[in-house]
Amino acid sequence: MTAAAPPAVEVLRGAVLFTDIVGFTEFTALRGDLEALALLSRQEEIVRASLPGSARVVKELGDGLLLWFPDACAALDFALELQDRYDQENATDVMPIWVRMGMHWGTQTRRRDDIVGHDVNVASRIVNHAGPGEILLSDATLAAIGTSAGSYQFDELGPVVMKGIPAPVRLYRATRAGAW
Repeated sequence: MTAAAPPAVEVLRGAVLFTDIVGFTEFTALRGDLEALALLSRQEEIVRASLPGSARVVKELGDGLLLWFPDACAALDFALELQDRYDQENATDVMPIWVRMGMHWGTQTRRRDDIVGHDVNVASRIVNHAGPGEILLSDATLAAIGTSAGSYQFDELGPVVMKGIPAPVRLYRATRAGAW
């Protein structure tokens, strides 16, 4: 009996964006599974309508998403547009979606339809530090954005210690320039 060949892998360089619906567990407990599924369907519609062609939804993670972008500016533009869409929906809807996002630029390993690696893990930890409606990103993402940073505003939150990540990660809250 021969061992199965390991799946082919590909090394990528890009931005990983995690989203998380804030309070989804409580929402489900209070409103029920059918309304929770409707909320997830609304999230999917909003994301897919705004997602640039070069980016992709890697996978759904319960009430969150793992997205990948080949370009850091495109990832941040998408995240800001997505928050704008959620804000518009929340202003007119009785079922608001409060989403937090975390982004990290680096190297990922593609295995089948998934991506894995240290930089994916960092992005997954960053989202846990964001509040409702916040987009947090790492210093590596800010460096990848580079000279395009003029159209954005970044508030430094400082180095943050994250579970399982050996060194603190410097985080920034991202908004559109002049949004405050």
